Amino acid sequence: MISKAIFGRTGHNSTRTLFGAASLAQVSQADADRTLDLLFQYGINHIDTAASYGEAELRIGPWMPRHRDKFFLATKTEKRTYKEAMAELENSRKRLQSDVIDLWQMHVLVDEEGWQTAFGPDGALKAFIEAKEKGWVRYLGVTGHGVQAPDFHKRSLEAYPFDSVLLPWNYPMSLNREYSLRFRELTEICREKEVVVQTIKGICRRPWPEGKKNRATWYEPLEEQEDINTAVAYILKDPQFFLNTAGDIDVLPRVLKAASDFCDGKIVPPGDDKMARLLKEKAMTPLFHS
Repeated sequence: MISKAIFGRTGHNSTRTLFGAASLAQVSQADADRTLDLLFQYGINHIDTAASYGEAELRIGPWMPRHRDKFFLATKTEKRTYKEAMAELENSRKRLQSDVIDLWQMHVLVDEEGWQTAFGPDGALKAFIEAKEKGWVRYLGVTGHGVQAPDFHKRSLEAYPFDSVLLPWNYPMSLNREYSLRFRELTEICREKEVVVQTIKGICRRPWPEGKKNRATWYEPLEEQEDINTAVAYILKDPQFFLNTAGDIDVLPRVLKAASDFCDGKIVPPGDDKMARLLKEKAMTPLFHS
């Protein structure tokens, strides 16, 4: 089974591997339901989805009448104005068949215009605060892709006491000196303020080679179980981090097995030498660049 940790100020005891429901964006309900069985097998109790993840919210919704109490449920919006964000939240609640969302996140908030709009007088932040006051959501967060994510997250935390952040982290990105420095500065702030750090792109091998995409993931993932074991252990060896699973339901079982085996002590936390060998053998490169 996958071990649990307190999810920051929420107090929820979440599995350290969170189900990244982007993997449900383009699957049938039957495939989604088989995925639910897999989540139960590994004890996953935290779902992370988004309004922009295709049909994912619609696939999760039918689970909720019977299983809502078994999951911490998070979703996201890319809308930056008060009116649009509120409308999307209402739609997400309907699609997810849940009156209350545990964590609502401003998604991909990593550009200046979007940030200024979201934090402006009639921006998304106003909707976030109001939704929390009305009990429609319980906690609030921000997410971001790209090398600019740590800096924008720090700005967001200075402007409002969000409960969580989400951003990329893996071994290739750790070798980007500037990104690694800003990432560590952010995670230290999060540690001090009890803000959750959710990581994404943990098993990224490299950007997809042209014409080679055969998975639902943004990136070409590591495929071999041993390689996934190493990449997952690299993330989970830091107790501050939660790992969001990859966005492909066929890769998901390997990620969950790796997390479970690591938590059971069957996988030794990898050192830099092992990570460097994996990097070389699999020709791993960062998904995002400065």
